[in-house]
Amino acid sequence: MSAKLQPYGDRVVVTTVTEDEVLSSGIVIPDTAKEKPLQGEVIAIGPGKWEDGNRRPLDIAVGDRILYRKYAGQEFKLGTDEFLVIEEKDILGKVVK
Repeated sequence: MSAKLQPYGDRVVVTTVTEDEVLSSGIVIPDTAKEKPLQGEVIAIGPGKWEDGNRRPLDIAVGDRILYRKYAGQEFKLGTDEFLVIEEKDILGKVVK
């Protein structure tokens, strides 16, 4: 990716994480038949939300893998890359391995 993305406020830029789904019989489920993924990797975060005259930083960092609400955010394409911009309130949790 050649362009840098900097979201505003409490927004987060995410790339969706898709995993190949293979049935026990060896059949691979195509992307068109799958549900929208609910996991993503954080690639950029905003400076945080203003609360009581102070900016509150986000609880996540670039590189974190997160779970988010099913219909959260706004999808967009930059070149050949696809991204999702979501608000902090739509993040359900961080995936810890």
